[in-house]
This record gives sequence, C-alpha cells and structure tokens, in this order.
Amino acid sequence: MPAPLPVTYYFDPACPWAWMTSRWMTEVAQERDLDLTWSVMSLRHLNEPRDIPQEYRDYIAQRQNLSGAVAAAVLRDGPQVAGPLYTALGTRVHPGGRRDIDAVVAEALAEAGLAPLSQAEIDAEGPQQLLRDTTAAVVDKVGEDVGTPTIDIDGAAFFGPVVTPAPTGQAALDLWDGCVLVAGVPGFYEIKRSRTADPIF
Repeated sequence: MPAPLPVTYYFDPACPWAWMTSRWMTEVAQERDLDLTWSVMSLRHLNEPRDIPQEYRDYIAQRQNLSGAVAAAVLRDGPQVAGPLYTALGTRVHPGGRRDIDAVVAEALAEAGLAPLSQAEIDAEGPQQLLRDTTAAVVDKVGEDVGTPTIDIDGAAFFGPVVTPAPTGQAALDLWDGCVLVAGVPGFYEIKRSRTADPIF
C-alpha cells in the first residue's frame, strides 16, 4: 500500500482564517490517508518587520500568548500535542468569541490533558525561537507574500486555502483533491480573488 501523504499545516491560533481552514483540514484527515503534522507559527514574528496597520499589530500582540503556549507545550510535551491544543484554543477564541486569553490558555491546556504553563515559560527563549524558526520555514517555502494558514503537501507549500464557511462532506474532499492536484504542478503559483465575507464559524 502507498505511504500516507505527508502534510504539514502551519497555523497561528490567533488567525480566524487559519481556524476556518483547520476545521476543513481536520475533516479531510478523517477521509484521506495523510501523515498530518500541526505546526505552530507566529503572525507576530512574521509581521515584526512589515508596515502593517497599528490596529492589526495590536490585535496579534494581544493574542501572542496563544501561539506561545502551543510552542511551549510542544517543546515540553512533544509535537503530538499541537493539534489537540489548537482545537481547544481555537474553539474558545473563534466560534466562542473569547478574549480573556490567559483564561483561554489555562482552560485549553487542561482540556488537552496538559500541565499549566506560566507566563515565563511562554515567553522563554525556547518557545519564541521555535516560533521564529517555523515562521521562517514558512517564508522559505512560500516566499514573503505569505501568512497563515500555510499548507505543505509533500514538499509543495502554499498560503491557503482561505475559505468560509469550512466545507464539509464531499465538498471538503473535492477541495482537498484540487489542492493536491495544483500542488503537484511545479509551475503553479497562484489562484486568488478578493474576500467578500468574514469567517463564518
């Protein structure tokens, strides 16, 4: 039998668009033979050198503990905790609408069966370096015009897909199969149109 298709999903838990796409990715993983890795990245580190609106800079700064907590948990408990912890965090922040980030982190760690993390552990050099490294890896794979979500399908990476609401059932699988198809075309670079809707959780 063929080996599972290696897929890495790069996310920042603060991003509502990454959350939408991650729910699609979770559904696809139940129906397709994938070796799926959840890898946390950082919009804060990605955008530090960029000229972005102050409102957006404040938004990601206020939520930086989300990615920091995932990075700290991964270093302490192993990479397998990233997916369950992301689900616990994202459910509270996105469809749940929570903004009390410290409480969200504490509750999500407990839901994922993980020990608490202190602010010092989240801010430590190890987790922050992991975030810098994974964010740099995304830029290396896709280029400067990148964000979250980014998906690497067997070595071919791209920013997106950005979709709302998250497709389900056969529509989810059709979108995935299309992504695999275009990822397999060496000269393929971009399909894009302007967003006209907000995330529909």
